[in-house]
Amino acid sequence: MKAEVRIPFAALASVPFVMVLSNSMIIPILPDMQRRLHVSLLQVGLLITVFSVAAGLIIPIGGYLSDKIGRKAVIIPSLVIFGAGGLLAGLAPLWLPRAPYAWILAGRVVQGIGAGGTYQVAMALTGDIFQSNERSRALGLLEASNGVGKVVSPILGAALGIIIWFAPFYLYPVIAWASAVLVWRLVHEPDLPAETRKRSMHDYMGDLGKVFRKKARTLIASFLTGALPIFFLFGVLSFFADVIEAPPYSIAGVSKGLVIAIPVAVMAATSYISGTVLVKRLARLAKVTVVLGLGLIVAAFIVMFFVHRNIVPFTAAIAGMGLGNGLVLPSLNTMITSATAASERGMVTSLYGTARFFGAALGPPAFSKAVPLGPGAMFFGSAALATGVLCMAALLINQRQMLPKKFLKQKPSAVKPGPKLH
Repeated sequence: MKAEVRIPFAALASVPFVMVLSNSMIIPILPDMQRRLHVSLLQVGLLITVFSVAAGLIIPIGGYLSDKIGRKAVIIPSLVIFGAGGLLAGLAPLWLPRAPYAWILAGRVVQGIGAGGTYQVAMALTGDIFQSNERSRALGLLEASNGVGKVVSPILGAALGIIIWFAPFYLYPVIAWASAVLVWRLVHEPDLPAETRKRSMHDYMGDLGKVFRKKARTLIASFLTGALPIFFLFGVLSFFADVIEAPPYSIAGVSKGLVIAIPVAVMAATSYISGTVLVKRLARLAKVTVVLGLGLIVAAFIVMFFVHRNIVPFTAAIAGMGLGNGLVLPSLNTMITSATAASERGMVTSLYGTARFFGAALGPPAFSKAVPLGPGAMFFGSAALATGVLCMAALLINQRQMLPKKFLKQKPSAVKPGPKLH
């Protein structure tokens, strides 16, 4: 990536960084929030679920609008709405100190609505800008930025939670609105063709239908495969947060955030490395990397069953799951953003984003329901689910159908960046 592209691309990469804070930053303080709000484990888990469900429902609308009116025209207002939702959730305990839960929940819904037009649209914009194998590197960096957010967010959440339990909500408007300004001022998007802007909904859906008729099996398999690592990540981390705070570990505050950050740090580093390696050998490694990553997730859950009573190897096993996630997601991102022309890219990446957000939404409640069933059901059940998805990905994902021929034929020496970002 050329030097003149780096600063504008860093501005664009701030979007996934902001988005990942939405859930990851409150995971370390969920037990404290449960006590302060006098709610059940399932109810406090809903603070993650309602955000993710709202985002998942709005994402396709954001994708369509980004194909119709432009990517930045969707990203910037969405960041503003996201920040406003965080502010509402943060003010609720001050306005209604006796019963703030419902308003915090409402603020999380508003945040989810804002999130629906952010990360996936940023992925589509990256696909528009980078027209060569350099796209893999750029998308790997976007996923790595998302991963860095996952590393930083539990530490930030835990540190701010020491001040007061709802303090993390005030950080959302600060970072989201700053990101909106950076994208507005620094990022230049390629112009949408005039025929794309004038296209009717009927014609748009017809063109989208053609894509799915040709690539339905691969796309649907890719969507489900992309949802699984996120489902496991948020499910396991919400469970892990409870485990390390309870006796005999009793790890709290910033120390708790640092422990939770270990697995996601592995995921972030792997996302960066796999993205930069794939840029050179994309044709041979994309699907192989997905299958390998899923295999590591299966192995990690099997190991978790045997070591879950010991904090050090249990943390290492969760880090192994993070390693698998870091292999799966950048490869899928590249295939999905490359599967269609720019005129439908926003919708396709957004449907993928919907699957990922629903994965995040279902993870915490699913794992909270699995706890009473015992560690065997939780960990071996997760391993079995991951094995099923691995088989589906191996059988149904066709990377040659997803990646343009110029990507498959291009040699590393021929890699060139797309249009400038500014």
